[in-house]
Amino acid sequence: MALLADSRPRPRLGLGRELAVDLGTSRTRIYSRGSGVVLDEPSVVAIRDGEVVAVGEQAKQMLGRAPEQIEVIEPLEHGVIRHYDATERMLRYFVQQAHGRSLISRPRLVVNVPSHLTGVEQRAVRDAAYAAGARQVYLLPTALAAAIGADVPSHETQGHFVMSRGAGCTEIAVVALGGIVSGSSLRHGGRDLALALRLQPAPRRPRPGFGSRGLPGRTLRHAHR
Repeated sequence: MALLADSRPRPRLGLGRELAVDLGTSRTRIYSRGSGVVLDEPSVVAIRDGEVVAVGEQAKQMLGRAPEQIEVIEPLEHGVIRHYDATERMLRYFVQQAHGRSLISRPRLVVNVPSHLTGVEQRAVRDAAYAAGARQVYLLPTALAAAIGADVPSHETQGHFVMSRGAGCTEIAVVALGGIVSGSSLRHGGRDLALALRLQPAPRRPRPGFGSRGLPGRTLRHAHR
């Protein structure tokens, strides 16, 4: 999947900043050209009676502690928007934090998306970005974004293997000539790995008196050089 731009005409309301958005399951990061990473917040939003009461780190602190009238939402799951309204409000807040509030200048956004997203799921990301105040929206495959962020010479003819593991999904790809030659996307990430490790039974500790081959009193001696 190459860099995809929405072909729908959009009014020109002035030149805004160019922002790259890593819309992750666990965290959202925004990079601004010339300034670096200008925002790094948890992808969490808290809503009460239809109104946003907290976003990002403040909302994350409410997880498991909020009263029943406050709904604390993690709107993305495995890189997919599962709660559109919460995602749009969260993204709008983050973009305003990174770009500022302006009716004249609107930012151009590059948003990374997993390659397993369907056309409908991609449309949801694009629509949420426009609703958040973007002037123009580009979708960039996560694996290619990871290669660019790691300074991998992805425009060369030589292929480069890239693996990007987030909280909700894992991207594996070979990149060359500015695109993805071959790749795979898994809806499993760091959270799934952490859960599997927690559920894994603790390894049994060896009984005292047994050596490396399991014989009583036998130990393996290492030579010190």
